[in-house]
Amino acid sequence: MGEHHPPPAPEDGVTLSRLVAGAVERELRLRAGRAVIREWQAEHGAFTPEELAVGRADMAAADAEYLSEPGGTVA
Repeated sequence: MGEHHPPPAPEDGVTLSRLVAGAVERELRLRAGRAVIREWQAEHGAFTPEELAVGRADMAAADAEYLSEPGGTVA
């Protein structure tokens, strides 16, 4: 929490508790995803650089598609 971010303005319509809940939800999803990756790699071996590159490209394409949709935002 080294960075200072001002609280949301009332006109944003987002309460501080909603922001915190969203941050917690994101962290829990990241942890779950990392656990799945660890389990998969324990069974199948580490990802190769090529597999990582394909995964990153797929994620970038999915992000670009989502953000191009109406209402798509970075959360």
